[in-house]
Amino acid sequence: MGDDDEMALQLEVEILSQMDHPNVVRLFEIFDDGDILYLVMELMSGGELFDRIVEKESYTEKEAAETIRPIVDAIRYCHDQGIIHRDLKPENLLYESSDE
Repeated sequence: MGDDDEMALQLEVEILSQMDHPNVVRLFEIFDDGDILYLVMELMSGGELFDRIVEKESYTEKEAAETIRPIVDAIRYCHDQGIIHRDLKPENLLYESSDE
């Protein structure tokens, strides 16, 4: 990993460790064994928004609003913290469980 990549990763880890919002995946612990950096994060076993969109095929206006509301809330929180995600897409939006 190049120095620029390592600095970007360290910055991302620093930002993640400061996040405290119910709709932002939590970072619990970091382990660096010298070769590999391990991130212990909140388990999100519900899959990606992308898969839900493909499976569902269409949304009512109400369903779309209910789906996007927690995302907008998390984005607002990040922006209030001076953080911009830069890679928001359905593949990067995860559900905590399949019950949601």
